[in-house]
Amino acid sequence: MDRRQFVKKMGWAGLGIAALNIPGMYTFATGAGHELKKWVWITPEANEDPEFWKQKFAELKKLGIHGALIQVYASHMALYPSAVLPYEVNVLEPAIQAGKETGIEVHAWMWTMPNNNPEYVKNHPNWYVVNRMGEPAHSHPAYVGYYKFMCPNQPEVQEFLRKNVRELAAFGGLSGVHLDYIRFPDVILAEALQPKYNLVQDKEYPQFDYCYCEVCQQKYREATGQDILKEGDLPENNVMWRQFRYDSVTHLVNNILLPEIKSGGKTATAAVFPNWESVRQQWSQWKLDAYFPMLYHNFYNADLQWIGDQLNRQIGELQHVAPVYAGLFLPALDASEFKSSIEIISKTRAAGYSLFAYNNLSEDIKQLM
Repeated sequence: MDRRQFVKKMGWAGLGIAALNIPGMYTFATGAGHELKKWVWITPEANEDPEFWKQKFAELKKLGIHGALIQVYASHMALYPSAVLPYEVNVLEPAIQAGKETGIEVHAWMWTMPNNNPEYVKNHPNWYVVNRMGEPAHSHPAYVGYYKFMCPNQPEVQEFLRKNVRELAAFGGLSGVHLDYIRFPDVILAEALQPKYNLVQDKEYPQFDYCYCEVCQQKYREATGQDILKEGDLPENNVMWRQFRYDSVTHLVNNILLPEIKSGGKTATAAVFPNWESVRQQWSQWKLDAYFPMLYHNFYNADLQWIGDQLNRQIGELQHVAPVYAGLFLPALDASEFKSSIEIISKTRAAGYSLFAYNNLSEDIKQLM
């Protein structure tokens, strides 16, 4: 089957519309020096009380912060009353109330594909991705113990995630649902991270290459007539197999999760990778309300100008026009570098920036906001 037939048969992610992308057709922010909208990622403590949220948001308002992305699910326990997930403590509702009182938009930041709750690991081992060596992520996670990723093609996983976002989208006063880890594990880590794990990833190695579960293999056979493990070419060289994984995540986002978020009247956003190929995350095809690329330049051994270059490239590739907010990694930026980063972002068509994370906001950087 050639690529044209494959595209026609798959039809999930609008693969054939790439030629319709018109660079420059972006209307949210134009011209150097435009006003940038500011966001911040917040990882809350479970015991934070409502008064603390009010104080925190009042400070954010003074800093010109528009919205807070609050982590309310990190693959173990929910920090909101949940009928789907194990529930620890209610952080979300006090934050929503504080947002109402201070004028800060509150978005529920959730991990999507990882599932580290022991109950699911024990009772649903078939939910997890499998690498090319046949090792499932629940028992053989790549890199770190929490890389227990679920498979986007497993019907039960799709339903589990559908219920998660549906429940969040039903919260009154919540502005949006922010999807994180909406991808496969990294087949190749960012350059600066590889030495941390004593790795040299000069190609796609089988122990980091996902997913080869029976469901993925069967779906691919049905779409292409090919058996990926019996083809002459190595899987990492198979363009259709690569695209199949991209489309698997895109299908989950566009056709399963977004309708649930939108039906609840909420904004749908996601934290996404600049090296999207390495995590099978073709987010230029997603239909989000906004995109938050994590432009952590130090992860890629890059200079600050790399942030602007990435924004220009990524905005130009979007098939669905929506605001793009540059994610900045505060631990890698001193005050001078932060100032330079904002100047670089302001010269692109990005709508603003988001800071990772609240606890890394120094007084020097606050003075520049």
